[in-house]
Amino acid sequence: MTDLLFSRASRRSWLKKGTALALAAAGPMRAWAQQPQTTLVLGDQAGGLRALFEASKALDDAPFAYRWANFQGAAPLFEAQRSAAVDTAVAGDLPVLAAAVGRTPLKIVATRVGKADALGIVVQPDSPLRSVADLRSKTVIVSSARGSISQYQLYGALEEAGVPRSEVTVKFVLPTDAAAAFASKQIDAWAVFDPYYTIALQQGGRILRDGRGINTALGFITASEPSLADPAKRIAIVQFLDRLARAGEWALANPEAYAQAYSKLTRLPIESARIITARASVTGRPVAEADIVALQAVADRSARDGILPVRVDVRAITDAQLWKRPA
Repeated sequence: MTDLLFSRASRRSWLKKGTALALAAAGPMRAWAQQPQTTLVLGDQAGGLRALFEASKALDDAPFAYRWANFQGAAPLFEAQRSAAVDTAVAGDLPVLAAAVGRTPLKIVATRVGKADALGIVVQPDSPLRSVADLRSKTVIVSSARGSISQYQLYGALEEAGVPRSEVTVKFVLPTDAAAAFASKQIDAWAVFDPYYTIALQQGGRILRDGRGINTALGFITASEPSLADPAKRIAIVQFLDRLARAGEWALANPEAYAQAYSKLTRLPIESARIITARASVTGRPVAEADIVALQAVADRSARDGILPVRVDVRAITDAQLWKRPA
């Protein structure tokens, strides 16, 4: 980003501390001894979903082949889904809507529930900024791109504090770039999500406002429409979702093992991994009517606030019939 300059040394320091989170893609994780008929490319963000499956072993002996494609944020992940490079993607509420506006051929096929304090606005420990109202005339960096859950959280916080958005300068920077800049104190205020949020706090950052009371804490699994139109892939996606539910149940029953696996995969300190996994969206369930209503409220507000250029009809981008595992 040309608006943010930071040293190569600060970037190297950030990566050395364990933020090897933006791998362009992960290689094959497992394959059958006999060549399967169907292969799914599973889109992931910051290694979170892969860590869940590796820890739970819920994909062991899956009746389909698969490989992981890992991205640092939702924007590049959905770009991959738009270009048919991944079959499934995992993201929060607003990024899914933004992807739909961007004509990504997708359907929401499952819901995940996390905690709204997994994101927030973080400032430097010695910052004079003490409340959201203090952001007037300031610049706030939002990760990762327009239409992110962090943008929604920031705009909600500004409205809550009575601060017109016109009085705040907002710039969009991918998480790893912003992380290096924040670590070198070149960012005063940063709206970001886990795992980058937790890492920033553990490096001394201070919370100005988290997502509680603003964000839905809902995440979703989307499948590309071309993949759903392929009968073999459609079956494999259902089988993947069955195993996602199984993995979530395991993670809730084995939080320490899950944190250890997440730490190993992402190379983050175990202390960070425990915090991140404790509030992550781990459980997977079929899309409920309440989920559609909640996401429609986000879509309507985002269109009203100019976060999205048009209103999205959530029901039109949802396939609630694909997966019927009991919630």
